Amino acid sequence: MRLKDLREDRDLTQTDVARFLNIRQNTYSQYETGQRQLPIDALIKLAKFYNTSTDYILKLTNDPRPYNKKPPV
Repeated sequence: MRLKDLREDRDLTQTDVARFLNIRQNTYSQYETGQRQLPIDALIKLAKFYNTSTDYILKLTNDPRPYNKKPPV
């Protein structure tokens, strides 16, 4: 996952992001290191926070832009 890169690009600490997610810092650290799976609700919250897609965070795409939120016609 790209959590550490996204966080560091914005000059945030693990504690900053943990507070945003309302979790402990060591829990967030485990998400970054892959020791613990990131819950889907936290993944979505972080994608919105970083203005990117969940696929980008999960390294399923290299395009950091968020998806178009317009419903299909």
